Amino acid sequence: MKLKNKVAIVTGAARGIGKAIALIFLREGGKLAIIDSDREKLEILRKESEKEKKEVMVIPCDITKSSEVNGMVDQVYKTLGRIDILVNNAGIIRRGTIETVREEDWDRVIEVNLKGTFNCCKAVAGIMKQQGYGKIVNVSSIAGKVGDITSAPGYGSSKAGIDALTKTLARQLAQYGINVNAVSPHAIETEMSAQWSEERRKEVIASIPLGRLGKPEDVAEAVLFLVSDEASFITGEILDVNGGALMD
Repeated sequence: MKLKNKVAIVTGAARGIGKAIALIFLREGGKLAIIDSDREKLEILRKESEKEKKEVMVIPCDITKSSEVNGMVDQVYKTLGRIDILVNNAGIIRRGTIETVREEDWDRVIEVNLKGTFNCCKAVAGIMKQQGYGKIVNVSSIAGKVGDITSAPGYGSSKAGIDALTKTLARQLAQYGINVNAVSPHAIETEMSAQWSEERRKEVIASIPLGRLGKPEDVAEAVLFLVSDEASFITGEILDVNGGALMD
C-alpha cells in the first residue's frame, strides 16, 4: 500500500473529487482526516469508511477562517502524531460574466478557493518542516490556465492564484523535503459539471480527444501519484487531468 501509516488531510472531502481522493487514500493505507464545511455529508463518508473497517478523523471546518484551520491541524497533529500529506480540494464556483457577477460572489470564490488553500498550507508548513517531509497537492482547474469558460471571472482567477501559490511554495519548501504540486482537472463528472445543459455537455465532450468526461477517480489517482514516493523528484508541477483538452 502506497500510503501505509501516512497521515493525510483532505479538504472538501464530503463529495465529488475530494471524496474520491479520501476513499483512494484509505484504500492505500493512509490515516485520514477528512475536512469539509458540510457536516451531514461528512457523516455519510464517515459511515462509509466504517463499513470498510477504516478509521478516519471527521472535522467540520471553515477553511476561510485561519483560526478554525489552525485548530483543525493542531487536532490532527496531536491525535495522529504527524502530518505527511495535505490535499487542498475544497472549492466553490459561481456563474456569470464580468457584467453580471456580484462583488460578493467574487469575494467568496477568492476567499474559499485561494485564501482557504493558503490558510491550510500555512498551517501545515511548520509541522512538515520539522518532520523534514511533506506532500502538498492543490486542486486547481484548467480555468486557471486558459481563463473562465462557463464560470464567473473569479473562479479562473482563484485557480490561477492557486497555480502561482503552488510554484511559490514549491520553491520555498523544497529545501525542507516538502513537495508542492497541483492537479488541473477539466470536465469531471461532479456537481459542478452537472449544472451544464445537455448541449454544453456535448460540446465539452466533442472538445476532448479522449472523447469522454473524466471521473473523480481519474483525478484522485493523479493526486495519489503526486503524494506517493514515486513522485519524490516532482515539485512545482501543475498536472493536467483533462483527457487532452489542453496539452501544455
